[in-house]
Amino acid sequence: QVQLVESGGGLVQAGGSLRLSCVASGSIFSINAMGWYRQAPGKERELVAAITSGGSTNYAASVKGRFTISRDNAKNTVYLQMNSLKPEDTAVYYCNAEGVRTSFLGYGMDYWGKGTLVTVSS
Repeated sequence: QVQLVESGGGLVQAGGSLRLSCVASGSIFSINAMGWYRQAPGKERELVAAITSGGSTNYAASVKGRFTISRDNAKNTVYLQMNSLKPEDTAVYYCNAEGVRTSFLGYGMDYWGKGTLVTVSS
């Protein structure tokens, strides 16, 4: 069974920084893409940033230039460095692992973490 555990959320003032981490554990052979999504109160979950196993990245327009996603494939870990935080970044941030295979011939499945709360005060 595969589990994703996020850490690093918290309360920060506007303009500050936080670094989120997400570790995927279990019997993992490979992971296609990993990413971060967020959901603010009353809003739908949205993609923040994603990174493939080869290092290609994709960012939401609202965070481009402020957030940086990175990944350690050997540790099945993805990070999100968040700088110049704004109150509108306040949300629960969820880690996603896409195309997780537990064996060479295994079928890829998607997994989600339980989320970590990021609160940015003005």
